[in-house]
Amino acid sequence: MYAVIVTGGKQYKVSEGDVIEVEKLEGEAGAKVEFPAIMAVDGDTVTVGGDVKVKVSGEIVKQGKTKKIVVFKYKAKKNERVKNGHRQAFTKVKITGIA
Repeated sequence: MYAVIVTGGKQYKVSEGDVIEVEKLEGEAGAKVEFPAIMAVDGDTVTVGGDVKVKVSGEIVKQGKTKKIVVFKYKAKKNERVKNGHRQAFTKVKITGIA
């Protein structure tokens, strides 16, 4: 069985036992979280939209930041240069159940 969940404006295909990295969620490591499912597949049975009564539960494994990326902007022939860095925050979640 697997489900498609929505969090942080993105959709993820998950099944029980998966570990996924999502946009930052509030909570410490070990906290429980629930996600709404927009699609569920159990064998040959597919439920979509308002018919889905499935809740996906998970446990926060860790909070962190990704590797730094460099954002460099410049205007040609104008001597304008801006250099910034960015580290996106994420939450690693282990899917504990689909019910």
